Amino acid sequence: MNFKLSTLLAASLITCTSGIALAAESAVTLSGSAALTSDYRYRGLTQTQSDAALQAGFNFAHTSGVYAGVWGSNVNFGTDDPHLELDPYLGYSTELSAFASKPVLDVGVWYYNYPSASELNWAEFYARLTFGSLITADDSLMTNINYANDFLGDGAEGDQWYFNATYSIPFGAGFGGVASLGYTTTSDYEFDSKGSDDYLDWKVGVNYAIPMFDGLTAELAAVGTDIDTDDMSNVTKRGVETGAVFTLTKTF
Repeated sequence: MNFKLSTLLAASLITCTSGIALAAESAVTLSGSAALTSDYRYRGLTQTQSDAALQAGFNFAHTSGVYAGVWGSNVNFGTDDPHLELDPYLGYSTELSAFASKPVLDVGVWYYNYPSASELNWAEFYARLTFGSLITADDSLMTNINYANDFLGDGAEGDQWYFNATYSIPFGAGFGGVASLGYTTTSDYEFDSKGSDDYLDWKVGVNYAIPMFDGLTAELAAVGTDIDTDDMSNVTKRGVETGAVFTLTKTF
């Protein structure tokens, strides 16, 4: 396990445990999460050569709606570097109470940061709108739009847009379901040998809140893309084709 990632996880767990005390004394709340996943898939694409990943993060949120945090994971792009992704972010969230459905608007910027390979760093702006209780109580639909002008840190400074919709629904007895569909389009990046500059990604899964451990959730999902794999090696194909991903997540 990467030493830096181990340190990040330990610091996150210690810091997040103190969140309740911090919330009682100020207008700032602290939350966090730690996860173990069989494959770190980013918009359908593996970031770990289809291997497992250990991930952790924490988030500071102010009562004004402003929030900031950092999230980290081990990565493997098939090269010597990088091995660690450590992403800071800053945003603002507010409920649109003027609308009957009271959706939540969330805007911000996310910085993809690779400490040992800074030439790959890039920033992305996002806007999300989340609707609750659309079909049944406690379900949700999150829609988001993301924009970057240096996608994947390739240096070409072309436009990249990402559109996504994710629906979550509880089934009862701790079980739930999730389904998402995303679309990536770029002006300067090719995803396959045919020169495609766009692709679809999807995810369909079930999750279970383990009752004996507060905040612990298990999820099994099918994740994939429609990227053409005709001229790809078996390792590369595995990282973009539909595959099963199992994830354990603990929130604090």
